[in-house]
Amino acid sequence: MEKFKFKKKYGQNFLENDLILRQIIELIKNEEFDFIIEVGAGSGILTSELVKLNCKVISFEIDKSLKQYLDNIKDSNLDIIYEDFLNVDLKKIIKPTDNFAFIANIPYYITTPIINKFINSNLLPTKAVIMVQKELGKRLCASPKSSEYGAISVILNYFYKLSYEFDVDRKNFYPIPNVDSAIIMLKKREFQEHLLNFEFFKTLVYKAFSQKRKTLKNNLGEYNLEIISEILNKYKMTTNARAEELDYKIFIELANTLYKS
Repeated sequence: MEKFKFKKKYGQNFLENDLILRQIIELIKNEEFDFIIEVGAGSGILTSELVKLNCKVISFEIDKSLKQYLDNIKDSNLDIIYEDFLNVDLKKIIKPTDNFAFIANIPYYITTPIINKFINSNLLPTKAVIMVQKELGKRLCASPKSSEYGAISVILNYFYKLSYEFDVDRKNFYPIPNVDSAIIMLKKREFQEHLLNFEFFKTLVYKAFSQKRKTLKNNLGEYNLEIISEILNKYKMTTNARAEELDYKIFIELANTLYKS
């Protein structure tokens, strides 16, 4: 692809290491899915391996100039859509009962919007394997009491068990990006904690983390602090704790109790 004109606006950096490619495939190959959604087909190096899993693959690529490379992948199970995935109506391709996987190599700035797109539509992949910038990967998979732990970590933990799989050195891409990447995996929880109102929960979490150095007493002052204090006492904590000290289950209990009140 020496003659291909890479476009910075799309964050185009194409993987060139077959070993990493095989490692990605290993994370999904032993499971059965109704279909696989791939975002960021690029030159098709991963797409051509996904179709070998004998599963329907719906691949999205925003850059139509890559059609000259992707057209070389001939498979009846492959459907390539040249469109910005963020503009796609998921309800046209996904049913609530579908068991599907999501695979993506996406730039930093659209990772969270894509995750939120699935969450807001309530059409969630059973498993997601995502290549992201290393810093973001650590943040998404962070555990409580770590500096990387934040609101998005809590929100994702409600839906998924997250795992940081492995690092991907920047030298494995062309052109070489300025940062290293990481592969993370999201596996949908078989048992999901009961949540009375997701929007209320999400707002509470983001407000709790709105100023990370401040305590819950400061960040959640608009809520009933007596109720918050009562719940935190069960976990030997006070409202002087910071949001990063609470795991997602405590946030769910806080949200449900405050919502009922």
